[in-house]
Amino acid sequence: MDRRSFLLSAVATAALASGARAQGLSLQDQGLRALFDQMFSEMLDHSPESVTRLGLHQGARLAAKGQLNGASIADIAARKARNAANLARLQALAPSTLSPSEVPHYEAVLFTLGADAEANSRYAYGDTGAGDPYVISQLNGAYRSIPDFLGTQHGIETKADAEAYLSRLSQFADVMDQETERSRQDAELGVIPPDFALERALTQMAGLRGDPATSPLVTSVASRAAARGIEGDYAAQASAIYLEKVLPALERQIAWIQSLQPRAVHDAGCWRLPDGEAYYRDALKSSTTTTLTPEEIHELGWEQAKALSARAEVILEGQGLTQGSVGDRIQALFKDPRYLYADTDEAKEQLIADLNAQMAEIAPRLPEVFGALPKAAVEVRRVPKFIEAGAPGGYYNRPALDGSRPGIYWINLRDSAENPSWTLKTLTYHEAMPGHHLQRSLQQEADIPMLRRVAGFSPYSEGWALYSEQLALEMGMYENDPLGELGQIQASLFRAARLVVDTGIHAKRWSREQAIETMTSIDGSPTSSAATEIERYSVWPGQACSYMVGKLTWLRLRAKAQGALGDRFTLPAFHDATLLSGAMPLTVLESVVDRHIAARKA
Repeated sequence: MDRRSFLLSAVATAALASGARAQGLSLQDQGLRALFDQMFSEMLDHSPESVTRLGLHQGARLAAKGQLNGASIADIAARKARNAANLARLQALAPSTLSPSEVPHYEAVLFTLGADAEANSRYAYGDTGAGDPYVISQLNGAYRSIPDFLGTQHGIETKADAEAYLSRLSQFADVMDQETERSRQDAELGVIPPDFALERALTQMAGLRGDPATSPLVTSVASRAAARGIEGDYAAQASAIYLEKVLPALERQIAWIQSLQPRAVHDAGCWRLPDGEAYYRDALKSSTTTTLTPEEIHELGWEQAKALSARAEVILEGQGLTQGSVGDRIQALFKDPRYLYADTDEAKEQLIADLNAQMAEIAPRLPEVFGALPKAAVEVRRVPKFIEAGAPGGYYNRPALDGSRPGIYWINLRDSAENPSWTLKTLTYHEAMPGHHLQRSLQQEADIPMLRRVAGFSPYSEGWALYSEQLALEMGMYENDPLGELGQIQASLFRAARLVVDTGIHAKRWSREQAIETMTSIDGSPTSSAATEIERYSVWPGQACSYMVGKLTWLRLRAKAQGALGDRFTLPAFHDATLLSGAMPLTVLESVVDRHIAARKA
């Protein structure tokens, strides 16, 4: 799950890659790529966590392993200034002088810089750009992200790695204090998360607070160092840092959030924030990379829900399930004990084994519809228990560029009842293959500018993952498995419902409860799961709309290419043409498909 449009890479790696590619490029193309490398290097200086995520601790970047990203008021101001400067540098280039292969890269970066610059000049709260209005919530904040980052991204192979962990653990306290200060500043502007978001955040913070001997912040470094035979009492050192720095900063943040509770309201939407209606429109523009209005997206969601419900009706009737609405019957299936894993560690291990079997089943079929396939492996892992309360049901982390870490398909096992067996195939196809892992790994392995290898556009990548669910259906992966196919339809109903409820919350001023009720009526998801989702959309406006808008665009562009090319159309060629240029805004994707059509016709 990527929260920002860019992740960063190492300047040395980028420069070497750029130099190798520069052969045969025009001077204008080389100028664009050199600018990308400069931007990449400059931005990486301020994002040591991205160095870790991408596995690029080399040379001058080695020290980054002991550092965390700054989160102060000054850090945010500096990020906005760099964004504006980079936009000016990019706009100084004439896109008409670029080769056709370079134009999508120019346009993709221009979109992100331009959208963020516009929002940065208008809104004085939240993160940069539009879409993350709250510094701290059940979904936002270092208290939630850094323990996960240290436990799953910060590798420990050497004594230096363990010492770097301790350095980062110490800085964790500073980052929490910085975010607390930013939250104070935003509260003065009237930007306070909804009451339920604060309550959920406090629950998660309480889970982080505890005995150092059992804290994952301590046990993570101690157990891994011991497993590697690294000398040193890292349990004692980490415990001391936890007690002397981390815990006091956490207590200060808890006290601050508690002080906000009497001022928090129950209204879920960002419409109540300063210039909130405009903020939501800008969040939708950024998250969907389209000019669709909230009303248009709302109606699109209802249209898709109606069409998908009709197909679900056929399958449900075929299974002898005829009583109640589609949503009621799907909700009953979620509760049917025949399809539930027991809420035990043994059953949860079996669930993960079943996910691995699903990935193994589809792997040999992929060459039928893809030319290029990723080199990086993907693993299934359980979402860490200390963040599972507010985490989504499943999500993906891309592999490290240096191969030191595979792609990771995370499954949330907080409640086995949220993962009935008939839903799991679709989740696997979405998060792993042919979904996120295939798309993002191919992007990282492609011969494109490094800045573009790690760029993220939600409607492209999430739209692709949702399209992948449909592609797996077309490949016959649900043959003789009607309930599995129902799982695919329910997942699409879920994304259609997102269009309805996200716009309902933020544009139509629906309550949290109205949104939960509407979502369960459309897709049949359990109320507990729907509540988590609605609370997520409340603090991350617009992003949930990217999935279905993206999928419909992928399907429309594929149909466009099929209609234009006839017998010359092949799925492997179409997928290579649209995946190997990297993630991009949907408008840019359309131009890429148009060039693919023209090239195949020639």
